[in-house]
Amino acid sequence: MVLPECSLLFGGHESMQLAWAGEPGQSPLKRQLAELATQFQVFLLAGSIPVASGDGRVYSRCYLFNDQGQVLGDYDKLHLFDAEVTDGTGQYRESDTFCPGERISVVDTPFGRIGLAICYDLRFPDLFRALRLQGAEIIALPSAFTKVTGEAHWEVLLRARAIETQCFILAAAQWGQHNQGSRETWGQSMIVDPWGRILAQKAEGTGWVQARLDKAELARVRSAMPVETHNRFLPPQLGDGKRK
Repeated sequence: MVLPECSLLFGGHESMQLAWAGEPGQSPLKRQLAELATQFQVFLLAGSIPVASGDGRVYSRCYLFNDQGQVLGDYDKLHLFDAEVTDGTGQYRESDTFCPGERISVVDTPFGRIGLAICYDLRFPDLFRALRLQGAEIIALPSAFTKVTGEAHWEVLLRARAIETQCFILAAAQWGQHNQGSRETWGQSMIVDPWGRILAQKAEGTGWVQARLDKAELARVRSAMPVETHNRFLPPQLGDGKRK
């Protein structure tokens, strides 16, 4: 189960994240998410929650829990959204509140090796290639794309990243109006296969999507077109690249 970015805290100014930021081992939000994973006996990728960074800002961190509530791995958003957008908010400055991460994360699970990314990371293909090189078969992408940027780029970027990495992409996105209507997100949560086909999506509204991931199809696509062995560019250097 993959939740969107900021799944427990969204709307208002991003500085509100500071009030809810806990230390990594003491976060009440993290504890409650672990309890949910245990209660419903699911593997849960918990969108993102604020975690204190030690410099007055917070990390935007997603946690992957197993069905016993244990943390299998985590990831801090590498790329921060500082941009001007023609919507009700106008300007986004995540770097005022958030501290960027320093490493990639690929987690071993019974379902396959899952690479982790968050929202704006989608625009940086080097990160996705690094995840593939570290063994990712599935890439989960909790997101909160704005309505303006989502309408223009969300689907094409998701399908491109799936095709480039030959991975399944699980993209869970916020949808609707927030903060008394001044902020609006695009939604269109989507599951894309390694050939770039959309297996499931919810174009608008709240809800959920599901699909059965065919590992044999992943192997077939990679065998028929072994792009990683053909690639003549040096791999990107992102953190220590160690699998967690």
